[in-house]
Amino acid sequence: MKKVVIIHENMDWTKHLIGRLEELKVPYEDWDLSEGLVDLEALPEEAIYYNRMSASSHTRGNRYAPELADQILSWLEYKGARVVNGTNAIGLEISKLKQYLALQAAGIQTPKTFGAVGKKQIIQAAEKLNEFPFIIKHNRAGKGLGVRLLYTLDELKAYIYGPEFEDSVDGLSLIQQYIQSPDGHIVRSEFIGGRYFYAVKVDSSDGFELCPADACQIDPDGEVISEESKFSIIDRLPEEQIRRSEAFLKEQKIEVAALEFIVDGQGDVYTYDVNTNTNYNEEAEQAANQFAMLELAKYLKAELAKLG
Repeated sequence: MKKVVIIHENMDWTKHLIGRLEELKVPYEDWDLSEGLVDLEALPEEAIYYNRMSASSHTRGNRYAPELADQILSWLEYKGARVVNGTNAIGLEISKLKQYLALQAAGIQTPKTFGAVGKKQIIQAAEKLNEFPFIIKHNRAGKGLGVRLLYTLDELKAYIYGPEFEDSVDGLSLIQQYIQSPDGHIVRSEFIGGRYFYAVKVDSSDGFELCPADACQIDPDGEVISEESKFSIIDRLPEEQIRRSEAFLKEQKIEVAALEFIVDGQGDVYTYDVNTNTNYNEEAEQAANQFAMLELAKYLKAELAKLG
């Protein structure tokens, strides 16, 4: 029987999709790649293979899950399987530098960014940027982890030579122009099947860890972080921005993604993240009566039907 195969490493972020697939009576299998093997001689089953691998897998002890997923996706593609969010998606998911290059090639503005390996090189990158304040972040991250706003070179030096410095899992630190939103919000635009679905306005005034998933809204003691939701679904984006974003995703062969951006005080839009393992905030969706995971399940069901 043909089915949807969900490639992932974190059931907390997968169970919501499974619930929607079951609701629609769509046959499925979850393929946890926190560990596994690649059999180059095998032929994949006829199925829709949907990649939900996350760049933040290392924060859950699954250090090499994206590398394994990349090989599995390559195998699937070479063997002619139908893959949703294939090798192009995993390539961008684990490298913000590659994201920015691809966005810029599509005419989408990104913050000025320098990549550096080594602490002296990080300082050189900040000197080249020469804009204050600025952000240091990981090239391969997730959930906003490792992001810091710094105001001076001395503050940067104290951080990277101090005990709190955390290096990116791939060794690449990014020094980035800080784009300030007048109202302290960022916007996360969601795309399903390559088409715009909705946008979420997110209050970033308390920091950069802005994962929308329910599991991300709980602190280490098990308490819910937000007393009021930081997430609210907003009206449509400008048509030109939607068109350009959809064209970018089509060029990159990415069908399901979120593009995060900030609008500065002059009205300029800066896109700073492409998330191909997108999660959705239940509270915001209930308030707006829009349900992205249900829409995603419907899309996967329709793609499965095309297999005949």
